[in-house]
Amino acid sequence: MADTIVDAVARALDEAPPRNFRETVDLAVNLRDLDLNDPSKRVDESVVLPAGTGQETQIVVFASGETALRAEEVADQVLDGDDLEDLGDDTDAAKDLADETDFFVAEASLMQDIGRFLGTVLGPRGKMPTPLQPDDDVVETVNRMKNTVQLRSRDRRTFHTRVGAQDMDPDQIADNVDVIVRRLEASLEKGPLNIDSMYVKTTMGPSVEVPA
Repeated sequence: MADTIVDAVARALDEAPPRNFRETVDLAVNLRDLDLNDPSKRVDESVVLPAGTGQETQIVVFASGETALRAEEVADQVLDGDDLEDLGDDTDAAKDLADETDFFVAEASLMQDIGRFLGTVLGPRGKMPTPLQPDDDVVETVNRMKNTVQLRSRDRRTFHTRVGAQDMDPDQIADNVDVIVRRLEASLEKGPLNIDSMYVKTTMGPSVEVPA
């Protein structure tokens, strides 16, 4: 990992004015030379951060039986097929749940019903659930997702993602940034050439450029 990333993160943390709340640290990425009107050219990646997000991640699991019982140990909320139908009948409640939740996980057998009842709410928000196959460990899946962030550009040249929290060590945040940059370079059509610039900042602090 380049020292320049650590330096940029350290500067962003040092230059952030004191606040009476714990700020997140975000990375802003500016893309170039991509036709983002073409959905296949857009960024849409899930990345597990090695040092974690530094924040609470809200995860809801749709499951029943033994999987639901195990999910209750780690998820913020566990919903079954009846709850799913109720949400399908209450669009406002479904929208509130979607906006409050970072990630959804669902038993694969429920995915068709989720598409029917909640597809119009979750789809446009990019929050359709991660399917849980019969052999998947729901506890392991949820714990991994607690350290996951979404990189999603949609049709915009600039997008943001969380890379940590203000009280994390700069080296940890820089590790997270490094993993995101590597993933972007691997997934973009022209790799690093599609990245115009990147900036790191706390929620309310000034932006500091991350040198290429």
